[in-house]
Amino acid sequence: MERGQFQKDFGSKDVVRAAIRMALSADREEEKRLKQEYYSLGIRSCAVDYGGDFITSIMKIVERAVVSAKREGVIVESHLEEGAVAGATREALSQVTNKAIGLNVGGKIGVARYREHIAVCVFFGIGLLHLNEISIGLGHRAL
Repeated sequence: MERGQFQKDFGSKDVVRAAIRMALSADREEEKRLKQEYYSLGIRSCAVDYGGDFITSIMKIVERAVVSAKREGVIVESHLEEGAVAGATREALSQVTNKAIGLNVGGKIGVARYREHIAVCVFFGIGLLHLNEISIGLGHRAL
């Protein structure tokens, strides 16, 4: 996409905002609508649900973020871009680790990209049964 094709030049805050909104989407319909809205602005985005034991699932969460980003065209299959998503996801997870150690998490991972900016948001309910804490973590990388 050419630089002049879009009215606004987006920065890291805009891309992080898009990742947060993707992670907070309530259902597949909202997720799809947001994805189309962002695509029309030149921002590529995706989201993927996740649930399970936090500690044993850290690498699985990172893998899901990378696979989803590749599948939805947010990144291409390259070591540099996959590493950027993996690094941003690890950063986001590090921000929720203290609350999540030893507990189950369930929620959504949102990924967004505009040019060199890639952002990942993890939005999780943390706990047991209906006794959940809510937590959000963010990571950003520039390519």
